[in-house]
Amino acid sequence: MPFLKRLQRWLLYTGGALLLLFVAAFCFLYYLRVQALPASAISQTSQMLDTQGHVIDTFHAGENRQSVPLKEISPYLLEATLAIEDQRFYDHLGFDLKGMARAAFVNVEHLSRKQGASTLTQQLARNLYLSHERTWSRKLKEAMYTIQLEMHYSKDEILALYLNEIYYGHGAYGAEAASEMYYGKHASELTLAESAMLAGIPKGPKYYSPYMDMKNAKDRQRTILQTMADQGIIQQTDAEAAGSELLKFIPLGTSKASGSAPYFRDYVRYIAVDKLGIDERTLSEGGVRIFTTLDPSAQRAAEEAVANGIPEDSQQQAALVSVDPRTGYIKAMVGGRNYKTNQYNRVFAKTRQPGSSFKPILYLTALQQGVLTPVSKFKSAPTIFTYDEGRKTYSPSNYNSKYVGDFIDMRQAIASSDNIYAVNSIMAVGPDKVIDMARKLGIESPMKPVPSLALGTFPVSPMEMASAFSTLANGGVRMEPTAILRIEDSKGEVLYEAKPASHTVVDAAHAYVLTSLMESVFDTGGTAGRVSAMIKRPVAGKTGTTATDAWLVGYTPELATAVWVGYDKDRKLSQTEARRAAPIFASYTEAALSAIPPKIFPLPDGVVSVYIDPGSGKLAGKTCQNRRLETFVSGTQPTEVCGVHGDSPASPDGNADAKSEQTRAWWKSLKRWWSN
Repeated sequence: MPFLKRLQRWLLYTGGALLLLFVAAFCFLYYLRVQALPASAISQTSQMLDTQGHVIDTFHAGENRQSVPLKEISPYLLEATLAIEDQRFYDHLGFDLKGMARAAFVNVEHLSRKQGASTLTQQLARNLYLSHERTWSRKLKEAMYTIQLEMHYSKDEILALYLNEIYYGHGAYGAEAASEMYYGKHASELTLAESAMLAGIPKGPKYYSPYMDMKNAKDRQRTILQTMADQGIIQQTDAEAAGSELLKFIPLGTSKASGSAPYFRDYVRYIAVDKLGIDERTLSEGGVRIFTTLDPSAQRAAEEAVANGIPEDSQQQAALVSVDPRTGYIKAMVGGRNYKTNQYNRVFAKTRQPGSSFKPILYLTALQQGVLTPVSKFKSAPTIFTYDEGRKTYSPSNYNSKYVGDFIDMRQAIASSDNIYAVNSIMAVGPDKVIDMARKLGIESPMKPVPSLALGTFPVSPMEMASAFSTLANGGVRMEPTAILRIEDSKGEVLYEAKPASHTVVDAAHAYVLTSLMESVFDTGGTAGRVSAMIKRPVAGKTGTTATDAWLVGYTPELATAVWVGYDKDRKLSQTEARRAAPIFASYTEAALSAIPPKIFPLPDGVVSVYIDPGSGKLAGKTCQNRRLETFVSGTQPTEVCGVHGDSPASPDGNADAKSEQTRAWWKSLKRWWSN
């Protein structure tokens, strides 16, 4: 039976060959299973976020790529993508054999490549690990990587990788980046119509981008919607309604992250790279997220205050920086009037004389050293001062040569910004001690121990001034200015977390007494009195004016803000130009705090308020007509009654009167609000 023998031999050989083939296939698949996939070279866009989680900037090396979990992508986009790209995605094992057969039939029928049959997994393998050259070796590698992807990841994980990697045109990779670029919203917020439009773009961004060819983009959107309806994913009426919907696209380059707080963004990047050591490549390609202290509402208020505070056709410049004194967090920053034409950040320019806005640092030193009290008096009159052991003289003058011609106390001197009083004060306390205080408050700019230091003749930056005044607002405790809260890598692991340093510069009582004195700057007759009606809450501060610079540095319990106006080339200011800092400060402060109820400055222990006779600086009698309630550090208040009327003091209980003084300040602010 030769035939049967041949048949048996053939079956034996065939069975053996099939067994060997099965074993080889099993070994090959096992090899692929244990082999690690190659590392992909896909970069991810890094983001900078404000305190509300809004993206204010992105960093990328030519690619805008933002990865999000699958649950943060609209289900409409998932369904539209699968409908047009891979309908059997959840049924096949990486290769759609039915789809390949159908595509081959169509291509043979038309004698050309009319249809492709690449699954999402195949496209992902190609995009992650391979070039797009058409060679047999590349196709073989693509098949191997496709199998490995299906072995290593679930279907949802593959779909998430695909939607975070696919190119949507104009530098945007991934659904989140594309959604932000085209619609200015998160991928989770996409509608059916928006999703169908977006799903059609990867097929050919040059042809189907609505920015490039709206007709092609609209035709493909409707094709996808009809396909979804044919598959029963959506109703026909929904497909027609979405196809007829007029979509709103935002202009290229004007997404949410394109124009907000540019000077602050530059500063944060500088801190991240130069101070914290974040590698430039990691920042550009590593998908890191930088969480900042920027308050979007305060930033808008700052930008609007600066824009409205100076005429549009003026060449005058401005800077504003605002800090939360309780934390040191930088809430708003405007480094100039037009970032597009000039990126120089004047907030950090140590080239501007602060003028009289420096005086509170002098007075804080004098109060803390016990050299002066709020009722210490000097004569407001032209004076020649000698120093350096009598070898040198200094002859300051008041603004517009206006003098009281009599003795004034510290409150009067601060309110009217009397220069003679300030120089007398620095001569009494010593300029070296004033410099020491400035250093403790965070001012690092060079200074010399000379009498003119009292008048702010040595340049400082707005950032230094805001930080120094924030210490007063925080009861004498200085919080290190902070712009970055933390930095996370693409996996959410923390690379850096801020731990702002804090230290007590002066006790709370001295800080409070100076704050009380500085509130007079906004009273009638004070140098900022003209803007007091704009601020409906307790506020303290100090103006400063030189020939080329004008300042207002001030604070509430929640915000310490420095405003500077001037010219980059030290051009002299007109009287009108010099008066622009105060309205900018007032407009910003009230707008930034519009949602926050007014608060009084907290009254610390160790503070008393007594009625004094302004003329003598002594305790006022009960019948004194011109008495004034004044605040002191406990133990420094006057004890002698003026004696003019021969009666008892009007202030038997200093602690009670201190609370009365707070109530008076509160009602004064409320009255300003009511009158407007």
